[in-house]
Amino acid sequence: MSDDGRFTLKKLVSASLMKRLDADTMEKCHVPSMVLMERAAMAAAERILSVAEEFFSSARGVKPRIVIVCGSGNNGGDGLAIARLLHLKGLEAAYYPAGDPAHHTEQTKEQLAIAAAYHVPLAKEDDIDTCSILVDALFGVGLSRPLEGSYFRLIQRMNRAKAYRIAVDLPSGIDASTGQILGIAFHADETITFAYTKTGLLLSPGREYAGKVFTADVGIYDNRDLPDCHDESAFCQLDPAMSGGNSQVGLESWQEAWLLETSDLALLNKRNPAGNKGSFGKVLVVAGQAGMCGAAYLCSSAVLRSGAGMVKILTVEENRIPLQCLLPEAILDFSSEEKGFEAALAWCDVLVVGPGLGTGPSAGFKAGWFLAHAALEGKPLVLDADGLNLLAANPDWQAYLNGQTVLTPHMGEMQRLCKESIEALKSDRPGFCLALARQTGAVCVLKDSSTVTADAQGRIFVYGAGNSGMATAGSGDVLAGIIGGCIATTRQEKAVPMSLKAALGVFLHGSCGEKAARLHSEASITAGSLLETLCTRIYHE
Repeated sequence: MSDDGRFTLKKLVSASLMKRLDADTMEKCHVPSMVLMERAAMAAAERILSVAEEFFSSARGVKPRIVIVCGSGNNGGDGLAIARLLHLKGLEAAYYPAGDPAHHTEQTKEQLAIAAAYHVPLAKEDDIDTCSILVDALFGVGLSRPLEGSYFRLIQRMNRAKAYRIAVDLPSGIDASTGQILGIAFHADETITFAYTKTGLLLSPGREYAGKVFTADVGIYDNRDLPDCHDESAFCQLDPAMSGGNSQVGLESWQEAWLLETSDLALLNKRNPAGNKGSFGKVLVVAGQAGMCGAAYLCSSAVLRSGAGMVKILTVEENRIPLQCLLPEAILDFSSEEKGFEAALAWCDVLVVGPGLGTGPSAGFKAGWFLAHAALEGKPLVLDADGLNLLAANPDWQAYLNGQTVLTPHMGEMQRLCKESIEALKSDRPGFCLALARQTGAVCVLKDSSTVTADAQGRIFVYGAGNSGMATAGSGDVLAGIIGGCIATTRQEKAVPMSLKAALGVFLHGSCGEKAARLHSEASITAGSLLETLCTRIYHE
């Protein structure tokens, strides 16, 4: 968020959108392809120079040997220009031409001629094994088929190299849109990408292959991102040609997404100094069957620690004593009939339904009642855990879903909701997340190693950080509570779409996981660790 309160969210792009923006820059802005290639090469060479200086310093004056592996397309042309720029800076840099000369683009042919004129050294294949810095410039965003044959073997060899590995634009073999591996992929220590970060660099397994990601401005822009197009709601205004239509049955096509950053959490800190506990939102948590009070506690504690003023837990009598001991700040409600439900619904501003609720008849009655009546009252509702399993078992409940509903499925729950295999779902997380949002009208938060949030209007948010330690019991209960708390504290912000409020919750939850890992190590993170960092650290770092 900028100083004047406008949203300046960071855009992520798919392969198809990146190619379109590249073409538009050349055709509509009259910037020649070779100019863009030189800009990209200069940005990459500058970063590689920094890496080389670090190597020179740590190796006590030994110059690094740099090999740039170049393909036939324009990514290879970038690599040839990088080799030339590094060579002219006095570095021991050479290029290895791996592409088929018959498939060279015109720009790559020109770069080969320029490299020859400047006497840029040619590397041998064996140099890949012994170089200090290895640069992958084989394939860019245009790769759409699995790599095989000589390219497969070459990337195997590149991955075995002991060198520090750098990818140009994205690691060869990674789908720029989905992060999926196309046969084999280059395993980079870092990636220097151009213009916009590609979604595939943040979606697993692509993010694990990308390493650290640096995004360089090379003069390629979406016209909606230019200064005279800035608007606090610009991120909400999608070109219909970019977000509509089905690419296949049950899977929505998409071209752009958004990435939240720490500065965007400022929305959650807009608190009225003269406010009271009611001012900051009242959240009803319908959770916890007998023996599952932990889920109710974790969710409700997260509600309070993410900023909400009050929380009420509607649960079973068996949970009274543990919840009173664990969370004395919470109001407890043991209603099991409609009259009590009506009072609880009238009291709250936001509902969270499902953590540890169970899937028996009593749980089904509660979940169905609150889902239906929250829709009638127009109140925001987060449906999580057993609430999602009940929704999958009662598809007619989809009639109660709307833009005020947030669904938070993990892959297993998503499989039950969509009747798709987990393998298929992972092949395009944004596409399936968007498809469920459009099918139901609700906001969908698809939880995985890379979490995606989407709404029926086509807005997509990607969270590509976090760590393996967050795959722990109760982590999802904490996330549901955080989202509920974020909605409660921003409920007056009518211009902010529900999907962004949910995405802020995802970002806050993930940031807590990163901090907990630093405090405890990934293997030692518990859901309680997330609450600890949420409470004491996240807003102040």
